[in-house]
Amino acid sequence: QVQVVESGGGLVQPGGSLRLSCAASGMIWSLETMNWYRQAPGEERELVATLPNGGTADYADSVNGRFILSKDNTKNTVYLQMNSLKPEDTAVYYCHIRAAPYSDYRVHGYWGQGTQVTVSS
Repeated sequence: QVQVVESGGGLVQPGGSLRLSCAASGMIWSLETMNWYRQAPGEERELVATLPNGGTADYADSVNGRFILSKDNTKNTVYLQMNSLKPEDTAVYYCHIRAAPYSDYRVHGYWGQGTQVTVSS
């Protein structure tokens, strides 16, 4: 089994910062990518940032220059540092990974439960 757990959401004022964490655990044979999506009320889920294993992070235009994705390979954990937050960043943020478990060595997608980020004064 593979588990994905996010943490770090909350309420922040415009211009503030938050750091989200996403930890992947379980019987992971290969971890391909770790990604952050977000979904605002009434909107479709959108990709915010993606980090392929051994590659460099890529960002949505709406967050490029404000959000920074980093990874601790020893812990299979990614961090999304969100700076200069705007009210339009308010959403539920979901971590998604593509990984191959030892059970079948095939790549599957796994979602976390989501964490709420609210940017408001």
